[in-house]
Amino acid sequence: MSAVTVLKNARIIDPSRNLDEIGTIVIRDGRIEAAGRDALNQGAPEGATIRDCANLVAVPGLIDARVFTGEPGGEHRETIASAGKAAAAGGITSFIMMPDTDPVIDDIALVEFVRKNARDASPVHIYPAAALTKGLAGDEMTEIGLLKEAGAVAFTNGRQPLHNAQVLRRALTYAREFGAVIALETRDKYLGAGGVMHEGLLASWLGLSGIPREAEIIPLERDLRIAALTQGKYHAAQISVPGSAEAIVSAKARGAKVTSGISINNLTLNENDIGEYRSFFKLYPPLRAEDDRVAMVEALNKGEIDIIVSSHDPQDVDTKRLPFAEAENGAIGLETMLAAALRLHHNGSVGLMRLIDAMSTAPARIFDLPGGTLKPGAMADITLIDLDEPWICMKDQLYSRSKNTPFENARFSGRAVETYVGGKLVFSLG
Repeated sequence: MSAVTVLKNARIIDPSRNLDEIGTIVIRDGRIEAAGRDALNQGAPEGATIRDCANLVAVPGLIDARVFTGEPGGEHRETIASAGKAAAAGGITSFIMMPDTDPVIDDIALVEFVRKNARDASPVHIYPAAALTKGLAGDEMTEIGLLKEAGAVAFTNGRQPLHNAQVLRRALTYAREFGAVIALETRDKYLGAGGVMHEGLLASWLGLSGIPREAEIIPLERDLRIAALTQGKYHAAQISVPGSAEAIVSAKARGAKVTSGISINNLTLNENDIGEYRSFFKLYPPLRAEDDRVAMVEALNKGEIDIIVSSHDPQDVDTKRLPFAEAENGAIGLETMLAAALRLHHNGSVGLMRLIDAMSTAPARIFDLPGGTLKPGAMADITLIDLDEPWICMKDQLYSRSKNTPFENARFSGRAVETYVGGKLVFSLG
């Protein structure tokens, strides 16, 4: 007998159909049978489990395109299982796992290892991104075709920028034949190489070396030109300054197949949050000036930036509780991405439809992943959100093994209250 779940009286927001209405979602055998105002015209199916979702928002399950874990090699920081639980608690039903592990995910066996462990241990879908170059060294391309066939959904150098323009040209040309996406972080090898925060007056006051905006913009413009030359699919993994958004817009206008992402940290925090050398705010890209943050929020709202990522990067006390300049970059974010993004909704900066598109529908489209939609027939990956649920981010309540969140003790309004993956309830706030 078919298993049927009915989510009724929800506000359904589905960017894939530009749908925003009060209605019902019917889930049968792990897939969406109907979703919308008219979903229950024939009444609830006999034997269905019915959930009244009044005052809740139902959206396609969130998809995070940039997540680092510790497994394999750094399980004390994060395992595939703990990252999966943290994702479910944050309303994320799928994420792309970066290859920066030990060993690096640069061969078929390791892609298969991640996929198997994810199936066995994680409540959410985990898709491996394979290393673009062997060992992330930036010199020799990996076997893109074979790795894609094994299940890699993207190719990246992870935290490492790719300095060799010829390697990038070859990689984009080769990846084009397989429809593969190359996602890179842009960072100039020399400009601001010793920098630890945004270059500006505050860095001078704190006595810290700075990273200028141009350290991101210049290598990005190089990458965009090569993407246009090769017509390969290029994704700027994390941009943080208006000049980068402008460069992406120009490249798209020239016909390049390019997209971009931004960390939720760069949308909701700025350099002033560093305060008195608080190392949990040491990130890359660095937290920028408030004018930069505001401009990036506007670019996101206009669709000039395609997606939002958590940039979840677990670090332990040995690497984070150090003098600011010596601490590692990175913060966890799976459990706070949605809540932090809702700040932009509550203050009127970004519409809810655009936010959900940037955290679900757009990443599914860019990386050709299942999900990102509530269309009938789609996999029933669904996030139920209470937009007004007040809560405080307490580190002892986080599912992640590492606790390096810049939002420690932050007050939020809104969070995921239930997460469904393939129609199965994998997280409930209650």
